[in-house]
Amino acid sequence: MDDSRSVLVLTNPYDVTADVVLRILCERRIPVVRLDPGADLHAGAALTATYRTGEQRGTLRTASRELDTTRVRSVWVRRPSPYGPPPWLSDQVHRFAADQALWGAGGILASLSGARYVNHPWNNRAAEFKPSQLSTAQRCGFLVPDTVITNDPKEAREFITSYHGGVVYKPLWNTPYRVDDQPHSIWVREVHGAEITDAVSVCPHMFQTKVDKAFDVRVTAVADRLFGVRIDSPDLDWRHRQDLMTCAPVEVPKSVARAVAAYLAELRLIYGAFDFAVTASGDWYFFECNPNGQWAWQPAETTAAVAVAIADQLEKGPCT
Repeated sequence: MDDSRSVLVLTNPYDVTADVVLRILCERRIPVVRLDPGADLHAGAALTATYRTGEQRGTLRTASRELDTTRVRSVWVRRPSPYGPPPWLSDQVHRFAADQALWGAGGILASLSGARYVNHPWNNRAAEFKPSQLSTAQRCGFLVPDTVITNDPKEAREFITSYHGGVVYKPLWNTPYRVDDQPHSIWVREVHGAEITDAVSVCPHMFQTKVDKAFDVRVTAVADRLFGVRIDSPDLDWRHRQDLMTCAPVEVPKSVARAVAAYLAELRLIYGAFDFAVTASGDWYFFECNPNGQWAWQPAETTAAVAVAIADQLEKGPCT
């Protein structure tokens, strides 16, 4: 196949969202190589990179493809599995092999010269830190709810009791959590000063003033194309019971669109999933931007438009 035109998609085999875009690329006759580096590289796939003065070469071999990695058109970093060791290794070398996979294969796949990344994995990681998101949002002109991130119980308690409109707690990272050996999600919820104990000192916690919102909005940004969806839900956190929410396309105000463009540029992102709360008076408050957020759950016309926009970026080819 003409691998100079190939798109490399890094994702797990169960990622049906990726399939939506891959069908479009197939219709456009754009060759695609799909790889889950965290699993495939110890299940038959092989990745090699060679570096010499003035020269760089590389090859990726999968069950169905052989790809010259120096001629990749673009890389879509979707939802690859975490880098891990082969399951048959002993505990003694388990961590060593996992680290070598991350820093070796991960480094190769993040260093394909000239390829367009959507998004670059290092930019994704940097953009996932909530403090960085809030700081960047402020500089880019978004309205941001008053927020404190602290492991000091006294600071947390004083922040909560100083706001009569309510304060919510949000985890800084969605760590897998189990209760009675069952998967458990930690949703955004309102919190009161009396609930704050010395347990807060164990790790940083994020507390944020409760926005008196009329509805939520998800804005999916693909470069300069924005897709806004209004979300009406009976819950403070609309993710909690998605079967109860309703969605409809909504126009993104120009001031918000300008701030989104500035945010993407500062964090060097092509794709971003922005979450806002909109008040009755029309103020849009920035909550977060997931640099690799899901998007195929939105209304069919929005999902289709986002898929086309992503395919367009992947088709563009090497950065100039």
